[in-house]
Amino acid sequence: MDYESLLELVETRRSYRKIKPDPIPDEYVEKLIEVARWAPSGFNLQPWEFIVVKDSELIKCIGQAVFDYRFNDFYKFEATREDWQGVKWELHHPDEARLSKAPVFIVLCGDKRTQVGLPMAVRYTRQKLESIWESTLATAFIYMNLAATTLGLGTHWVSAVKIPLVQCRIKNCLGIPNELEVYDMLGVGYPDEDPRPKLMRDKEEMVHHDYCGKDEFRTDEEVRNFIIKMRQRRFGPR
Repeated sequence: MDYESLLELVETRRSYRKIKPDPIPDEYVEKLIEVARWAPSGFNLQPWEFIVVKDSELIKCIGQAVFDYRFNDFYKFEATREDWQGVKWELHHPDEARLSKAPVFIVLCGDKRTQVGLPMAVRYTRQKLESIWESTLATAFIYMNLAATTLGLGTHWVSAVKIPLVQCRIKNCLGIPNELEVYDMLGVGYPDEDPRPKLMRDKEEMVHHDYCGKDEFRTDEEVRNFIIKMRQRRFGPR
């Protein structure tokens, strides 16, 4: 792959809340996982486990756990946002808190037992240990997202599964052992919406060279203004 093809791929990738329920080939799911398992991992320990969920009853079980969190706690937290942030993430209909209708969900888990294979200086430096763990699983997850884009699939990033209560319920739904941690979940299928253009910061304002003083970076006001624009674009009316 040349650079221009790679750039086009990452510019094309989007997250979709609306995905068609139409089945997708098993071969596509295998391809996503094949790409993800080649992702770099801390000290090549490859701690990931992929759980492919297609059974309707299991999807319903997972969906209820996610719905209960979104419909209750998530929006209660949002009500406490600072006024300056502008548009809030508001629930207009209960169905908006439900999972997309994706025919396949892939739950990405990490096996904590692999951490004993890390160098001692990493194992006993909490910040470094957590950083390597998160980066390792995040890389595999984004690899799946990119692979899905090449196949014409849409993906729904379901980060709520990492909330402790939601995670416990999902582990119970799927019989996931205690040693594994649910990192994230991906809904996969054919997209059923046209995504909005992505709001991007100017490259010139985020790239810095050599020594950088405070004046090289955004002010508090500039950061806040971007947040307001992002929320308006993301949560405001279409």
